[in-house]
Amino acid sequence: MSEAFSFELVSPEALVLGGEASEVVVPGSEGYFTVLANHSPFMTTIKPGIVDVKMSDGEAKRIFVRGGFADVSPAGFTLLAEQATMLEDFNMEELDEAIKAARDDVAASDGDKKSKAEAVLAQLEDSKSAVEMATAH
Repeated sequence: MSEAFSFELVSPEALVLGGEASEVVVPGSEGYFTVLANHSPFMTTIKPGIVDVKMSDGEAKRIFVRGGFADVSPAGFTLLAEQATMLEDFNMEELDEAIKAARDDVAASDGDKKSKAEAVLAQLEDSKSAVEMATAH
């Protein structure tokens, strides 16, 4: 059995998942990375995608995150997500509505507002791709 470490996934609304984990796979901004016990300390940004967590009791959890920060320290691993939803609770219809609204914002904007709207749209489309890939298996 793998050695365990303290893990917390926190969103602005609440603690989404906390406890002892043996492995966490995260969608980092430079690519996916895996955290195990005694990992070297580091901090990085994360992109929209699926976090796969293996708890120390063997239970597996899959959580959709929409960006944020990962902080690995000797005390454990804290993932601060802009938004986090257990994959089984994810509502694709809400995401499709947000994408439609973002497309409307892009079409109705110009200059700096258009650039910001395009960035929001790109993040939402990345989110949809990540969820579709995760649920296709």
